[in-house]
Amino acid sequence: RMAEFPVVLDVLSRFKTRKEQLATLDRIEAGLVDIVIGTHRLVQPDVRFRNLGLLIIDEEQRFGVEAKEMLKQLRLAVDVLTLSATPIPRTLHLSLLGIRDISSLTTPPEDRMAIETRICRWDRQLIRAAIVRELNRGGQVYFVHNRVYDIEQVAEKLQQIVPEARIVIGHGQMSPEALEDAMVKFINGQADILLATTIIESGIDIPNANTMFIDQAENYGLADMHQLRGRVGRYKHRAYCYLLTTEGKTLSSTAARRLKAIEEFKELGAGFKIAMRDLEIRGAGNILGTEQSGHISTVGYELYCQLLENAARQLKNLPQRENPHVNIDLPISAYLPSSYIPPGRPKMDVYRKLSQIATVKELEEMVEELRDRFGPLPDAAVRFVSLKELELLAYRWRISNIRREEERFAVLTYTDDQMIHDLAGRRGIDLRIVDRRNSYLLLPKANMAGVELVDHLKSVLR
Repeated sequence: RMAEFPVVLDVLSRFKTRKEQLATLDRIEAGLVDIVIGTHRLVQPDVRFRNLGLLIIDEEQRFGVEAKEMLKQLRLAVDVLTLSATPIPRTLHLSLLGIRDISSLTTPPEDRMAIETRICRWDRQLIRAAIVRELNRGGQVYFVHNRVYDIEQVAEKLQQIVPEARIVIGHGQMSPEALEDAMVKFINGQADILLATTIIESGIDIPNANTMFIDQAENYGLADMHQLRGRVGRYKHRAYCYLLTTEGKTLSSTAARRLKAIEEFKELGAGFKIAMRDLEIRGAGNILGTEQSGHISTVGYELYCQLLENAARQLKNLPQRENPHVNIDLPISAYLPSSYIPPGRPKMDVYRKLSQIATVKELEEMVEELRDRFGPLPDAAVRFVSLKELELLAYRWRISNIRREEERFAVLTYTDDQMIHDLAGRRGIDLRIVDRRNSYLLLPKANMAGVELVDHLKSVLR
């Protein structure tokens, strides 16, 4: 691709001889190479650049923490671009905190179609029907089985299910010559089914292969399944991916969530959503590297993330992100019913997200997400959202506490003298400042409560 450009390229990897590697290292150190392309070999201590300006990390999720720590030493003086269809949770979390910038490319190539993804038990009839359908339209099939010791037995099973199909095997323990021979046969159409391990996860682009089976899918991570699924559907034909779970095996809750996510996010450009769900399932990991330090357990993880995000915003000369909190004590029943969101982690996640919302616009987006995930909001949830909106409006006026007093008053405790005077001076509002902390709002009628009271307070504070 770079043949027409006046640049010098070289390659560095373990597949080169020791002599070739030393020659390349000498040219890199002397500055005679403009672009060097390599594997993990590039992060070894003996690789010294004369004047490194740009570091591009492709398939970032395949690099371990230790390799990234070594790359981090280079980042002090160079620009870094990392590429990944599914960022690992640690990297994504750093991006969401603002420590790294992130861009999401969601526009697919022209004529591409979403991959039909299905979860099913091992079923001979289903496997045969799917393979025969693909072969009848002149296509080819991937069958991923990630255990080398019994891959030959799986090949025999497949041959019994589809005796008319030509099967080749590929895995990392084969000799380079045998592996290359199998791949060439499949690429040239001399084989119908490629039975392989996850060695095909990246770098394979065969437009004619548009059906994939992932055996024992419950054992794979979300990113692995998404990367494997991306090997099909690389042309304009409809592609199919079957996630086969082990017969008779009960899935763990985590495995079930992963499979449900990969089935749910099957539209084109869904890699970022999958990475977000992976972050929810697995957590953010060790943000500070291979060795955790500091007092995160004492501070609390949520507060730690807030402090980290604000530190990043300060370095970028951005305003600090505030966390609005107002104590509201009003006669109203407001909560998320268990009949709407089942008890457990999903419900706690929703409560946590609602507690972190800082603007009315964010609240509106959250309500849309709830409607999309769980359906129309019941009355109790509507009241809960309404109270959250009241909290945001009150915080804007630097009000820290709201409660009803006697029959006709609402007490607004304030922290900013100027803002409470501005509010009291607004037309049509009977707000009386009684001391340096409290003000009394006269209500339109006695014993206002519930939605009526909350709606009135919101109209005053808007």
